[in-house]
Amino acid sequence: MPSLTGHATRLALPLLAVLWCTLAMAPAAGATEHRAAPAWTAQPAANGSGQGDGRPYFYLEGLPGSVLQDRLSVTNPGPEPVTVRLRGADAYNAENGAFAVRGTDGSTGTGAWLRTASSKVTVPARTRADVPVSFTVPQNALPGDHPGAIVAESGGRSVGVRVQLRVGGPTLAALTVEDVTVSGRTIHYTLVNRGNAVLAPRLAVSADGVLGTLLRRGARTLPVELMPGQRVRLTEPWRDAPALDSVTVRLRVTAAGGAHGEATASAVFVPWAPLTGGALLLLAAVAAGVYGLRRRRGVRRGARDDGAAPATDPQQHSDERHLVKAGAET
Repeated sequence: MPSLTGHATRLALPLLAVLWCTLAMAPAAGATEHRAAPAWTAQPAANGSGQGDGRPYFYLEGLPGSVLQDRLSVTNPGPEPVTVRLRGADAYNAENGAFAVRGTDGSTGTGAWLRTASSKVTVPARTRADVPVSFTVPQNALPGDHPGAIVAESGGRSVGVRVQLRVGGPTLAALTVEDVTVSGRTIHYTLVNRGNAVLAPRLAVSADGVLGTLLRRGARTLPVELMPGQRVRLTEPWRDAPALDSVTVRLRVTAAGGAHGEATASAVFVPWAPLTGGALLLLAAVAAGVYGLRRRRGVRRGARDDGAAPATDPQQHSDERHLVKAGAET
């Protein structure tokens, strides 16, 4: 009969294992779990009724000489105070069409017109601060859209709150498409905003080859907000481009306000790899043929030289005739 001590030991082993795992998984005494504090945010403030927290950007409109006012909300959900620096900046399109803002220098439009109640604000933990902002539109400001941003910076982090500011007056929507080229299975082109309004361009693409239509794509809105005076270089994929054809590609762009533009480009598709391989084989065959022909001619010439009489020297014949004549006289 097993002893009571052995039976108790067998029962205790599983309990000890569970207790060990629990202690190993539990944090050490006095230890605290560190989690990253929620990041601070900056956005347009709610309106006077307490609604409108979902404003994605500032929208202001006024005549030259007017002063436009609003508020910026900086929210700090973390456990420590945060000091945020504020500045204005003009907006522009990066080369690929993305929204970008000027640095601390270089702003001459909305960024230069911005004034905040303070250049920096310290927001206590779990608190929101509303900062008054104003835009003074110069008397000589040109009519149309002047995109910009309020840039908030703290701790190496930067947030740009977009500003859509429109100066009253005539508005012109004008758009062109330029520099259309075809490279492999990609169409490259440049869009230029030649008006004074921000545009959301729509693009339609077509291509015709020797035997008929190759591509038809209806107009679709591009993921680009093209700002006044800006140009962007974009691409359009063409995965089913022909392997062998002469093609005319046509791009047509439109935008609200009557803006439109059109451009074409020609392209020749040639399967260079097979042609190059064939050309190399042909050159190799021609070289081999020339080599063989020269070799055969060399062999024939050698055979003729072996069967011919030895050549005589004309001077030797002259000397022999002279000796014969001298002997006859003797």
